Amino acid sequence: MENTQKYIQNQFQNFTDQLIELLKIPSISADPNYKTDVAKTADVLADEFTRIGMDRVKIYPTAGHPIVYAEKIIDVQLPTVLVYGHYDVQPADPIELWTSPAFEPVIKTTPIHPDGAIFARGACDDKGQMFMHVKAIEAMLVENELPCNVKLMIEGEEEIGSENLAVFVKENKELLKADIILVSDTGMLANDVPSITTGLRGLSYVEVEVTGPNRDLHSGLYGGCVANPINTLTKMIASLHDEHHHITIPGFYDKVVELSDEERAEMAKAPFSIEEYQDALQIKEVQGEKGYSTMERGSIRPTLDVNGIWGGYIGEGAKTVIPSKAFAKISMRLVPDQNPHEITELFKNHFESIAPGSVKVTVKPHHGGEAAVTPIDTIGYQAASMAYEKTFGKKPIPVRSGGSIPIIAMFEKELGLKTILMGFGLDSDAIHSPNEHFGLFNYRKGIETIPYFYQYFTQLTKA
Repeated sequence: MENTQKYIQNQFQNFTDQLIELLKIPSISADPNYKTDVAKTADVLADEFTRIGMDRVKIYPTAGHPIVYAEKIIDVQLPTVLVYGHYDVQPADPIELWTSPAFEPVIKTTPIHPDGAIFARGACDDKGQMFMHVKAIEAMLVENELPCNVKLMIEGEEEIGSENLAVFVKENKELLKADIILVSDTGMLANDVPSITTGLRGLSYVEVEVTGPNRDLHSGLYGGCVANPINTLTKMIASLHDEHHHITIPGFYDKVVELSDEERAEMAKAPFSIEEYQDALQIKEVQGEKGYSTMERGSIRPTLDVNGIWGGYIGEGAKTVIPSKAFAKISMRLVPDQNPHEITELFKNHFESIAPGSVKVTVKPHHGGEAAVTPIDTIGYQAASMAYEKTFGKKPIPVRSGGSIPIIAMFEKELGLKTILMGFGLDSDAIHSPNEHFGLFNYRKGIETIPYFYQYFTQLTKA
């Protein structure tokens, strides 16, 4: 991989410029107003795959946004790596909190990123991390050092649940046949503490609607006489946790897998400063389920959080009304053995049962997914660990993430393949938030490390 690494160093400025151009396209999958931009991004990627020498490049339409596929099969006897990523991004809201426009990428230095970081929506999640694979493959192809076969499957709906990806996978199992799946949509503990994500939480996402009177009412004439849906909704939501921040939905914890004391002790070895954590978030103290550390609460324990709540008048000035309706979006992060469909049903039954007779409640399920765990004794993990050690000079720490990538469990079910999560972002990169960014150090390290995964995975598979 010596020539590949030289090519990466020589071309890194070009790689950065290319990523910046990609980040300028507002490929927001959740908003229909950006459908043309999402499609444009797929076209740009397909052109790039062709330019770097990939074969069988094709844009596959779906019922939603398209999937871009490409492959390079150098020898059918060699192992095949299937790379997954996504080119869609989250909305930029709230726009006013960005220090620079979300789709006008700019490089700024920060205390964590003294070499600079690209600030833009999608910089880390996931255009930057997805593009690392494209550039790593380009380098290996140019220098004729690609040691095995590779397939690329880049979708445009991850941020809205990947609903059509599952259909595509089921209908194209032969096309997607591989030995391992490689994904970069996670992060590391720190730039000097490389880590590999070995577990992801599942997800159940719902939207609730509470309806009271048949129209908005004058709060002076009707206040105190009829139920206020916002008041009712907030009380119902508040009751979903007890004083120990334990979720009160009956049956919610029935299938939760408890880690052993030994496993929890291993997790505790990962470097973590509660003071730095609080300082970074500008909070005075943490909060969470009693009996578990902050790291455990954010990885091996299930959660329930309100992601949005609205109703009534929220414009300028005052309007004294009792609203007819109130709404909330609620997500539940799940751990191994918790089934998202079962949890959604448990939530629905409980939430409807605690509603007073003065209102009507509707629960609308959205997307979800199961938790996933990758054992550290697999060839894939060992290859990834060796790759990180080669470029960082130290072995990575296996960690479980609090995030969810629902399609990981789907891949294992439909394709029978484990996924290796080689993330290079940091928790401080503000993904899904204003001022999202991705360090140039991280971007470069990803491009440098990925080729070694191919090399070691091929060697270990042959052994």
